[in-house]
Amino acid sequence: MHQSLVDTAARYGFAMPLVLWLLPLALLPLMVSGQRRSAVPALSAAPLDGPSRMIATALTLAGILALAGLVTALAGPYRRGETVTRIGIGAQVSMLIDRSGSMNETFAGRQPSGGEESKAAASRRLLGEFVGSRAHDQFAVAAFSTAPMLVLPMTDRHDAVRAAIRAIDRPGLDYTNVARGLGMALSQFGPESGTISRVVLLVSDGAAVIDPKIQAQLRAEFARIRPNLYWLFLRTEDSPSILDRPAGEDTPQAAPERHLDLFFKSLGVPYRAFEAEGPEAVAEAIRQIEGLEREPIPYAETRPRKDLSGFAYTAAGLGIALLVLAKLAEADLRRAPAPPAAAAVEALRRLAA
Repeated sequence: MHQSLVDTAARYGFAMPLVLWLLPLALLPLMVSGQRRSAVPALSAAPLDGPSRMIATALTLAGILALAGLVTALAGPYRRGETVTRIGIGAQVSMLIDRSGSMNETFAGRQPSGGEESKAAASRRLLGEFVGSRAHDQFAVAAFSTAPMLVLPMTDRHDAVRAAIRAIDRPGLDYTNVARGLGMALSQFGPESGTISRVVLLVSDGAAVIDPKIQAQLRAEFARIRPNLYWLFLRTEDSPSILDRPAGEDTPQAAPERHLDLFFKSLGVPYRAFEAEGPEAVAEAIRQIEGLEREPIPYAETRPRKDLSGFAYTAAGLGIALLVLAKLAEADLRRAPAPPAAAAVEALRRLAA
């Protein structure tokens, strides 16, 4: 109980605490009355008046409230800002975007002309729409071609994520080093518990051969982090599918996309590949990925500092209003007309004289 009170008090503060030294002035109504004094022979001769005593006590308390409220308001009370952990629906998504030279071509395998979009441009546009569709998703963005490049670490600032995706607009190189890109994508996940849904979203139009030693390292990292893996394969028209077995020798060099798909299937983590041959297919694949990831995720909600001086001014205003009403209702006995009974007695006395 004592610790709870200490924790509650620690959440509040004052902008100008030195003003609180004036709080003893709130006790002045106990020593000085603002009521008009009337000269009467002796109040002790009057009978006890309960309502009058209650009114006098209420006016004294109103004076204390008015002075204490004003001093407290001038001290600037506030409730401190805090960070509250809540539970929402979302996931940690590490996006790995291919920036090889072929991504600058359209899905038809040529340089864009007129109103055509390259695969890179379509991906940036649709991924930007995907970000922010749920308030509590967290994203990291990395790009890769010859070498991986960290664009943005894991964050829940969706405006920054969309800006990072738009920033990946430079022409890429011809070589695709997907292995190092996957390593960077996996490194974006923090040490949080396994209850958080983690996603690696690979957006690529091709693949390269992964060295067996690198495969072992990636397999160990996937086993440690255990993310859901989605490969959005931007397939060029008339190019082989990841499911097509080559007519000749079936090797990673002959069919890199097929063998990358087989490697992903062997990782022992939830995996799904989406083949898209146009912007509409990409949009549909992203909608399916969004629907698959609906797990609880803790997120931090920051509450700003809140000014509480308004409550103090309200309390002071209430006390002042009561005092003003009492002052307006106060009667001046020296100017008040004589009571009817006293007037009748005075008239009889004059007749008798």
